[in-house]
Amino acid sequence: MALLKILQYPDERLHKVAKKVQAVTDDTRKLIRDMAETMYAAPGVGLAATQVDVHERIIVVDISDMHDDLVVLINPELVASNGGREHEEGCLSVPGIYENVRRAEQITVRALNEQGETFTLEADGLLAICIQHEMDHLEGKVFVEYLSPLKQSRIRAKLKKHRRETL
Repeated sequence: MALLKILQYPDERLHKVAKKVQAVTDDTRKLIRDMAETMYAAPGVGLAATQVDVHERIIVVDISDMHDDLVVLINPELVASNGGREHEEGCLSVPGIYENVRRAEQITVRALNEQGETFTLEADGLLAICIQHEMDHLEGKVFVEYLSPLKQSRIRAKLKKHRRETL
C-alpha cells in the first residue's frame, strides 16, 4: 500500500468530472486500499479518487472512531434523499477550513462494492453528509463552492498565504 498525494484547492484537477469505472479489477482494489490508507493517515473520514488525481467514480468513507468500518462506493448514484440540515464540513483538499453546508439528512445510494456487485446503502447523519461531500468531488465540486463568492475568495487567499509560509 502507498500514501497518495492529495490535491489542494484550488487545483483545477479537483474540478474534473470523474468517469464511470467500467470493471472492478485488482488495480481498482489496490487504488481503494491506497485511498483508505491515505485517508486514515491524513487523518480524514472520506476521500474521493478525484482528490488523489484519479478521475474515476470511487469513494471511501469511514466515520468510525476505530477506523474499522470502511465504506467503499464505486460508481455511486444517489437514488433518494430526505430532509436537510446544515453541518460543519472540512475537506482534506481544503486543509484548516471548516464551514457550514446544507445537505440532505437521509440518503439512499446505489453503488458497486470491491467485488463489482451492486448494493444499496441507506445512510443518515454524518455518514450521509460524508457520502454527499465525496460524491460532489466526483462531479468536480469542492464544498467551499457552496459558499458565497466573498467567502471563497477569502479561503483561496488564506490557503495561498499558508502555502507561502510553509514553503
